[in-house]
Amino acid sequence: MTDAHRSRTAWIKWLLLAALVLAIGLGVVRALDKRKTQNETARAAAEALKTAPVYSLSAGDVITVKTMELTQTVNLSGSVQALQTAAIKARTAGEIQGLSKREGDPVKAGEVVARIDSTEADARVRQAARQAESAQSQVAIARRTLDNNQALVRQGFISATALETATASLAGAEATHQAALAALDIAKKALADTTLRSPLTGQISARLVQNGERVGVDARVFDVVDLSAFEMEAAITPADAGSVQVGQHATLRVEGLAEPVKATVSRINPSVQAGSRSVLVYLRIPAAQGMRQGLFAQGQIATGTANAPAVPVSAVRNDKPQPYVQVVRDGKITHAVLEGGATGLKGTEPMREVKGLPAGTQVLSAQAGAIREGTSVRLSTN
Repeated sequence: MTDAHRSRTAWIKWLLLAALVLAIGLGVVRALDKRKTQNETARAAAEALKTAPVYSLSAGDVITVKTMELTQTVNLSGSVQALQTAAIKARTAGEIQGLSKREGDPVKAGEVVARIDSTEADARVRQAARQAESAQSQVAIARRTLDNNQALVRQGFISATALETATASLAGAEATHQAALAALDIAKKALADTTLRSPLTGQISARLVQNGERVGVDARVFDVVDLSAFEMEAAITPADAGSVQVGQHATLRVEGLAEPVKATVSRINPSVQAGSRSVLVYLRIPAAQGMRQGLFAQGQIATGTANAPAVPVSAVRNDKPQPYVQVVRDGKITHAVLEGGATGLKGTEPMREVKGLPAGTQVLSAQAGAIREGTSVRLSTN
């Protein structure tokens, strides 16, 4: 190998070493620059977190507390029930005959809706009638015997003891006759029980047996409902029950009906329910087109009026143990807990009394959503 070749190889090695050192240096510089950029970004994020965000509120996000006359109400819900219902049951065992009514068919009070095979009942009536006739003939014989004995006693042919015996025989025959007549009445009642009649005017709501089935005593055959008047049973708290009185009016929304229904408090249960500690209130509801038994209804009883600062019920939040409203005060949000307070209506809009908040206080509406307490806000001028 020549000296020139050795010199060229040495230069190449040094150039490669210099390139490697230069690459390492550039990598170190780039890594330091990247770390510096990350530190600056983290510092900026930390500074941003220290600065609380300011929310901009539109005019629709804010409601002003106003003093107004509220129609105080008590909320309630329950099922609508027909005021009169009846279960037509078999009073005697036997085979069902003559069923023609089905669900939805109208019936009148006293109308025959079914019969039970009366072969045995007819026979018992005939048997009891013959026994009554036999007992009546025995009464006639005993009466003639007594009349004859009375004549013989007056003539002195028989003793007074024989007359007493004849009198006792007549009394026994008459008692037997009366017992036979009672048995005849029972047999006739059993025969009448084979005919099933509707106790009220209404509609068939359930047919529970079919023709030819044998039923026992007290077996249900039909259910009948009278749709001319309705009633609703609703459970309310004892606190609300104190303001509810018989005769107060209520407005109910019944499922399936387009228009609200007017109702009147007809009765109040004097006892508190053991399990729920609630009070049962009964409301009379007039018949309306489309009203049916079992429909769900909810509404309010109007219990009085009151002047109080109030906001719409939609502005009251319930995501904490106690209901509260979000108050805008000095550019920040505070949560004001509501202690008690009446509910009512302003026109058709449900309102809630806000005790402790004077008229003019600004609170957030439902559309503003939940905002953390202490958050800064500003009202938009747009």
